Amino acid sequence: MRARSTRLAGIALAAGLGLTSIAACGSSSDNTPSGSGSSGGAAAGGGKKIALLLPESKTTRYETFDRPLFEAAVKASCADCSVIYSNADQDAGKQQQQAEAALTQGANVLVLDPVDGKAAASVVASAKSSGVPVVAYDRFIDGADYYVSFDNATVGKIQAQTLVDLVKKSGKTSGDLVMINGSPTDPNAADFKSGAHSVLDGSGFKIAAEYDTPDWSPDKAQQWMEGQISAVKGNLVGVYAANDGTAGGAIAALKGGGVNPLPPVTGQDSELAAIQRILAGDQAMTIYKPIKPEAEAAAKAAIALANKQTPEKTTDFKGIASTILDPIAVTKDNIKDTIVKDGIYKTSDICSSTFAAACTAAGIS
Repeated sequence: MRARSTRLAGIALAAGLGLTSIAACGSSSDNTPSGSGSSGGAAAGGGKKIALLLPESKTTRYETFDRPLFEAAVKASCADCSVIYSNADQDAGKQQQQAEAALTQGANVLVLDPVDGKAAASVVASAKSSGVPVVAYDRFIDGADYYVSFDNATVGKIQAQTLVDLVKKSGKTSGDLVMINGSPTDPNAADFKSGAHSVLDGSGFKIAAEYDTPDWSPDKAQQWMEGQISAVKGNLVGVYAANDGTAGGAIAALKGGGVNPLPPVTGQDSELAAIQRILAGDQAMTIYKPIKPEAEAAAKAAIALANKQTPEKTTDFKGIASTILDPIAVTKDNIKDTIVKDGIYKTSDICSSTFAAACTAAGIS
């Protein structure tokens, strides 16, 4: 996720976010304990129960990275702790039920990445009424006891600035942009949008159309973009897409609408398909948010809170003790030094036959 090569670059590269460590992690079904305590070790050994409540699976990061990395971090720091895992499938009501189920199972702390940031306030209230602290993971929640995320306004600024720089590099100083923002129920999406506007509004380019994508749905992003092409095709110079899923939808619409060459399109999350689109020249950039340090910070805070200790923080965000990390912009020029170097994907996965020549051209082998 959302040229942020400031302090997180060092953290990420040191962290070595390798899939080899992911492969060692266990798995579990909704509302079942996982990790080293999954066979009852928490009850027998006195370990704490930590509930991890993730929002959806349309974005590949959650099941591929966040969950296994968090579970591995808990196991490494607390051998007799167990993780109660749930994914809400983009359903705020379902997430509420999952949180209540976790509390019923005796969770000592909730690590919550909310489907709907405002609706999650009721989850926090319910947890606190039971004396259970809440770690807001990746997305901010008012009233949480701790918050772990990236600098989300900076994500939007980096996306937008990269887009503007690429358009100007092509020799264009005016023209139309379209903005495909994230879900209106995601508090992070509002920060991405605000950060992007802070750059685009004064860029000299016109924002000809703008859309907030329900549920971050790539299909809805594609459908909306298809409806805009006739109006903007003649003067379109760039597309701000808030994440890789919406970028993929936008690119499919542009290709289907006969837009050639494609204008620069932004993204976020460094999904495998997005990295391949960047190598192929279809997508201009993505945002890399090294998830290992984020998951590790959340696990560390959760274990501390479960043991009624005060977790370490890097700052306060809206009055809540927090760890805030920096995002990194990824373009074709630095895939090798970020995504490949950190082992996010195997080179063989990135450089499949279709993309072999592009990988060679980018120095990836």
